[in-house]
Amino acid sequence: MKKTILAVAIGLSVTATSGWAKTSNASIEQRLQQLESRLIAAENRAAVAENQVQQLKTQQAAEIQEIKAAQGNIRVEAVEASKEEIRKNATSPALSLAGYGDLKIYGDVEFNMDAESKHGLLAMTNASLDNDPTNEQWDLNGRIKLGFEGNRTLENGYFAGFRAEPLADMTGSMNLDDAMFFFGQKDDWAVKVGRFEAYDMFPLNQDTFVEHSGNTANDLYDDGSGYIYMMKEGRGRSDAGGNFLVSKQIDNWYFELNSLLEDGTSLFNEGGYHGRDMEQQKNVAYLRPVIAWSQDEFSVAAAMETNVVNNAYGYTDANGNFVDQSNRTGYGLTMTWDGLKTDPDNGVVVNVNTAYMDADNEQDFTAAANILWKRFEVGYIYAHNKVDDFAGVVCDNGCFIRDEGTYDIHTIHASYQIPNVMDMKNFDIFLGAYYSMLDSDQAARNQDGDDDDRYGARLRFKYYF
Repeated sequence: MKKTILAVAIGLSVTATSGWAKTSNASIEQRLQQLESRLIAAENRAAVAENQVQQLKTQQAAEIQEIKAAQGNIRVEAVEASKEEIRKNATSPALSLAGYGDLKIYGDVEFNMDAESKHGLLAMTNASLDNDPTNEQWDLNGRIKLGFEGNRTLENGYFAGFRAEPLADMTGSMNLDDAMFFFGQKDDWAVKVGRFEAYDMFPLNQDTFVEHSGNTANDLYDDGSGYIYMMKEGRGRSDAGGNFLVSKQIDNWYFELNSLLEDGTSLFNEGGYHGRDMEQQKNVAYLRPVIAWSQDEFSVAAAMETNVVNNAYGYTDANGNFVDQSNRTGYGLTMTWDGLKTDPDNGVVVNVNTAYMDADNEQDFTAAANILWKRFEVGYIYAHNKVDDFAGVVCDNGCFIRDEGTYDIHTIHASYQIPNVMDMKNFDIFLGAYYSMLDSDQAARNQDGDDDDRYGARLRFKYYF
């Protein structure tokens, strides 16, 4: 710009000099004023041109920004449209509760590897008379339990809730432990109705593998085999009926009355009792009162159970008369010292149990003791039974009882817990074993000879969640 001005100035100067020579009347000052005016006009034209260039640059930048903004809006609109399409065709997962109290989900895995004898049916929980009873067997069994428990408790102590525990067996079938509704007042009274087990009057401590004739309200009595009576006939969790229980807590005292309504013939495996098939006339109604007292580590409980419905089931004799066999009354007493309450590491747990059943043409007495210390448990069960009437042979082989008389059962059982497998506090392994010896005053008529002994061992995997 300066060179341009300088060139203009030189040109003007030359022109002025030439004009000075031709025109003598023009003064030097006029020439200089004209030169200055021309310089100012040139500077103004240059400023206007520069402003026009700047305006063009600004307009171009604005147009570029508008194009980019338009492209960005297109992308944003496309993303929003895509999100809306997803919302129309899929929903986010959600868990909502009704708001009536708390809900707990829990469960455990219990799988067993068993090796046991099949000498007779005493050691067979789900015995079958069609199986060969003289061979030993290996078995894999178990189930996964998934529990749901909901409860609501008010400030005054009133509560209500439910519990459901479906079981998925290894065999592919679905079963059920508890299915019940309960309500009451905390540390005072309670009511339960449904499927569950009432007070345990014959605890076996760390019960890993202690087989006997049945283990719930169903198939407890296995005709022709030894019966270890444990006050479970009216306890509940039956596949043929339901429970109704009321309880009351007064300081250290606990009172309970359980009623079980069911098909009474479900008590007998294969429906047989003393060599006869039982015929159902009506449902039984077991009443099972329990009274217990506890303080610190010690507790003691006494109970009875009896069917109060006459002619519920029985058989028809040769004269066509119905013979009632449903008259059954049992008594029990149990005492427990639980040292784990005050010493979880070195505490000792001791149980002493006894039970007696007075039934039609049969009396059964059972006594037991067991002890647990340092995760090792050992126990002994004695059963003495007397059969006054027997119709004949129930099975071709494997039966221990084939006639009237008395017989005894001696059972030793033991177990050991391996806790926190792989440093997991919810994963344990249990080792269990038992051995039962049977003796009878009719041994000469028992053709099975040495096959009267039963035994077994178990490896149990227990995982809690």
